[in-house]
Parts: sequence; structure tokens; C-alpha cells
Amino acid sequence: MTVAGGSPRLKGRVWITRAQPGAARTAARLVALGYDPIIAPLLEIRVLPQPAPDLTDIAALVFTSRNAVAAFAGLRPDMATARECPVLTVGDATAEAARAAGFADVRSASGDLEALVRLIVTDPPPIPPGGAILHPAASEPAGDLAAMLGPSVPVRTLPIYEAVETDVGAPEEFDAVLIHSPRAARALLARLGTSREARLAVAISPSAAAALTAAGFREIRIAATPDEDALIAALGKPPPRV
Repeated sequence: MTVAGGSPRLKGRVWITRAQPGAARTAARLVALGYDPIIAPLLEIRVLPQPAPDLTDIAALVFTSRNAVAAFAGLRPDMATARECPVLTVGDATAEAARAAGFADVRSASGDLEALVRLIVTDPPPIPPGGAILHPAASEPAGDLAAMLGPSVPVRTLPIYEAVETDVGAPEEFDAVLIHSPRAARALLARLGTSREARLAVAISPSAAAALTAAGFREIRIAATPDEDALIAALGKPPPRV
């Protein structure tokens, strides 16, 4: 997706806008590739305190982000029973986080929310009468999983964290910016206005890219798949160091 002109010459300063701790992981990957990352998160994650849910009639847990895994795994009292539940995740990174948190039975859709829906519909967990699958999620999720699945697969959404905007300003100098979500894209637009025509923006999905068209970037690239591997691949290689 090119918004105007030709491709800008990519230099090495890349602004990472995602929330911590993900921003640090992204920065480490960029350093290994030869970039100079600038960590200036536009969002921060706040866990919504609450008691551990009753899982008596829960057939499976569904996670659509690493943040949801971390927030859910941090619930008290003991979550050993929860870790025995089957887990379905939107992508491989979230599945990796679930396994690291102690969940044993984890399957990944290896894609986006639509891929997760296909996984659930194709091979649904056995749901007891009156039961459901539990979706620990953000207070403002990127998509409505329950609506996408419909009444045939009952879903209980549990808001467990929220992403709130920080007061961090844009870096003085940067050559490219990575956008990990539509929410971050909207926050970026509020910071930058329409004066960044010389820069490159790389978005993790078409929905994340959509909000950037008004920001005046010379080029907006979209990851081939909605994951960080594809996002960094879309960024490309840094220029040789002089």
C-alpha cells in the first residue's frame, strides 16, 4: 500500500509504539537485525483486578493476545484448574505465551481472528449443556469473537485488561514506525497529524493501516500475515552502516 510518491529510503531509526513488555522484545529483534530502535510506547497495558472465574462449565479458554494470557495467568487464587483447560489461541506467539504460563493443551490458529473462528468451528471443544468457551480479552477487543461464532458456539467474554494511551510524545527523529494494532494507529495519528510524508509506516494488518492514511506517510506497508515476524519482514533490511 503506497500512499504517495515512491518508496522512501529506509534508514535505521525505527520507532516502536507497542506497549511493554512487547516493546522490549521487538527492540531486541531489531537490534539483532542492525536497526536502531526507539522505544516510545503509545499504549500501556493495565490489568483489571478481579477474582478468578468459575470454570465449572467452561469447555476451553480462548486467547487472542499475549497480554490476555499474562493477565489471566496472574489471577489468584491458585489457577491450577484453569491450566488444565484446553486452550485455543489466535496465533503462534500467543500459543507460546500460554505454554510458558503452564497451559498444557494448547492449539494455535496460526493467523488472525477469522482463522481462530475457523479453528473453533471446524473442531469445536465439547461444550456441556449451559456451558461456553471463555474468552479473556481486552476491554475493547479488536474484534467480536462471540458475534463471529454465533449462537452455535456460546462464548463468555471476560474483560481482563485494558490498553490506555500514554503521554509519550513522538521521537524527534525516526525513519520508520511499527504499528501493532488499530488502537495504536489511532493514537499515532493523534500525535503526528499530517506532517510525516518522508517517513515509512509498517502496519500489522489492513485495519491497523487504515487509520494511517490520513497521517501523510509517504509509504504504508502491511504485513503479509498479522504477526510480528511478517511485520518485521515488511520493514525490510536496514541500510549498511557507514
